Amino acid sequence: MIVQTFVVGSFATNCYVANCETIREAVIIDPGFVSEAEAEYVFEFIGKNTLKIVSILNTHGHPDHTCGNGLAKQEYHVPLLIHESDAKMLGEKGRALAQFMGFTVSSPEADKLIHDGDELKVGNESLKVIHTPGHSPGSVCFLGVTECFSGDTLFAGSIGRTDFPSSSPSGMKHSLEKLQELSDDIIVYPGHGPKTSIGYEKRNNPFLR
Repeated sequence: MIVQTFVVGSFATNCYVANCETIREAVIIDPGFVSEAEAEYVFEFIGKNTLKIVSILNTHGHPDHTCGNGLAKQEYHVPLLIHESDAKMLGEKGRALAQFMGFTVSSPEADKLIHDGDELKVGNESLKVIHTPGHSPGSVCFLGVTECFSGDTLFAGSIGRTDFPSSSPSGMKHSLEKLQELSDDIIVYPGHGPKTSIGYEKRNNPFLR
């Protein structure tokens, strides 16, 4: 897949546009933009590259990754997908969490709930859902042939926080074991910070060694 990264929002969240090179269908992953100006920058890229957005994907339900869902849906009228265990962080129930974290906007409810093992088609390619709870109950990674969008599960040199009320250190440990089984040459696109690879993290990340 072809991947474009946009750093958006007050928490410097990585929003990704990933597309199939041949069909040019694409997904927006974690639209954490907090303003129309930020959103428009992403939308202009999509338009200039004649990409057809087919869905909006959330790696988890925290508002720094989901607060732009509404703007993206308004622009493209496509389904919003999140794991069933984080669905309660969206919609009316998620508004209080967003306000608590300092966000003035929150996400609409999901249109479709995803589960471990689901295959999400993007043109001639697909992304496999890997359920990776720990940072949140419904955290997921999206795995392609050569890339993994890891959300706040795995970062370059670190991992996501597990000290939130709904977090689970034991869940994170099990999730990291899943990611360690992936091929070393898989490129990791995390929710924050620079991209990395599974092999590099196996050798250098203290949480994986």
